[in-house]
Amino acid sequence: MVSVETLMLRADADGRWAYRRAATVPAPGETPDEAARRISGVAAGDPGTVVHSTSWRYLPAGEVVLTYAVCPDPAPWPPAAEPAELTELAELAGLAELEIARGAAPATPSPERVEVAHVAAHAVRHLAFLLDNDPVVRAALLPHPEIAAALTARPGPGQRASYGPVPAARP
Repeated sequence: MVSVETLMLRADADGRWAYRRAATVPAPGETPDEAARRISGVAAGDPGTVVHSTSWRYLPAGEVVLTYAVCPDPAPWPPAAEPAELTELAELAGLAELEIARGAAPATPSPERVEVAHVAAHAVRHLAFLLDNDPVVRAALLPHPEIAAALTARPGPGQRASYGPVPAARP
């Protein structure tokens, strides 16, 4: 089975990220892109919201989950978390640290454990890459100052990067 999840991302003026999550199974004849727009409430022609497939993962029950970043969150007023996630994540499902999940070795890419916060962190890093490299995404996100600033922020001394290069391998 294939399911679609959307992570509707928002950033505050301090550059902290938070998200809402929604999931569905595409209806008969519906593409994953259409399902992602449906559950996030974004029209296909919306010029100011990015809906972009950022990852997929396999669940042990045989489900493949396609994840879409939706940015900025088209409905920023609801709480930025599902109640079950509040016990798992810091800052009300905010992303205090954008930690991505990694496999143990180059030929074993699947991490031992993947939480929704890891997937959201990966989505933010992916959007930062797109902001730098995709003119369509850049045109959609630059009019949103908090989003653009959070995606382009570079850490100062002693600060943890929100996104950036993969840490060097340890010998």
